[in-house]
Amino acid sequence: MHVGLATGMAHQRGNQYPDVQFVQEEIENLVFAEELGFDSVWITEHHFSDYSMSNDPLQLLTYIAGRTKRIKLGTQVIIVPWHDPVRLAEYIINLDILSRGRTILGFGNGLAPHEYEGLRIDQNTARDLYTEILELVIPALETGVIEGEGNLIKQPRRELRPRPLKSFEGRKFCGSLSGSSMRTAARLGFGNMVLMLPQRGKEVPADMYNAVWQEVRNDDTAPPPPMLGGNYYLDESADYAREQGEKYMANTMRAAIRNYSLDKPGLFLGIKGYESYDKMAMEEEAIEPYCQNFAKSAVTGTPQMILDRMWELKEIYKPQGFFPHVYYGGMSQADAMKNMKLFAEKCLPEIKSWEAEASIDDRFLEAAE
Repeated sequence: MHVGLATGMAHQRGNQYPDVQFVQEEIENLVFAEELGFDSVWITEHHFSDYSMSNDPLQLLTYIAGRTKRIKLGTQVIIVPWHDPVRLAEYIINLDILSRGRTILGFGNGLAPHEYEGLRIDQNTARDLYTEILELVIPALETGVIEGEGNLIKQPRRELRPRPLKSFEGRKFCGSLSGSSMRTAARLGFGNMVLMLPQRGKEVPADMYNAVWQEVRNDDTAPPPPMLGGNYYLDESADYAREQGEKYMANTMRAAIRNYSLDKPGLFLGIKGYESYDKMAMEEEAIEPYCQNFAKSAVTGTPQMILDRMWELKEIYKPQGFFPHVYYGGMSQADAMKNMKLFAEKCLPEIKSWEAEASIDDRFLEAAE
């Protein structure tokens, strides 16, 4: 079983904690993950707030590539409509070459209106941009040639230099499995990234994507098994782990609600393709109760309790790997290090020994042949 380490680059430690110090510590944590034995590290993309201070995951991962030897390098996720397709393909190829083929791609569609506005991109075009850009970039990563004509982007044929190192087949995923995004993901052969785990007892296997995959591809293949994320807090005291994990998880959701403008009912009704998100928006008085309830989705407990829960998730979702967040929501650097080390010492060896029906690590070996 593949086991990575994910970060949301979630600052949320207050204005007195310097951004520079936070980012430097965060990247050092990911470099240290290789020494701890994790198989991969994953970085998200966001702009303009302390919700997530990772505005260029490919750049950060390229730096980490130069500091490491073995660990794989994942994006969770690149927000596709925010990028020029040629430059995006070039940046991905550069990372893969410099890391000697360690790249794992995760793509998403983005949600926050303030991020679209700040990047000067009309969010009403986001769904179409997502499809058109990926339908240019993904073939280009296989052939080394980018070309195509859509409603929004007309890309003349160009050969990319340097050329791609090797195929990305089996190492590309989608974190935006809704509406047209799901169909695009199936058409391009993506696996599913389960970024947020439900509370225990409310898990639903991702068979919706399987159905879309069969409809879109009309063959007897199946989608790659998913990668599972989620937020975890470990301690030798189960009560303390629950208290701390839920506190930080509530912090994460408070920041998410503000970042995604889910505290502004009616806003998404005026954005094409995002109207359904208005159902998630809430009035001010509903935010705190929602955050407290959402906090229960954090996986907390002693190391053995964490292992038990992750085994349950393995049986439900049949993943090819996990990429947990073990620090989040404004957690202190000292607490982050404690959580990383405890997970690596007490949980990582056993989880890596579990069998997976398919393995992303096997796909890397196939691509290298």
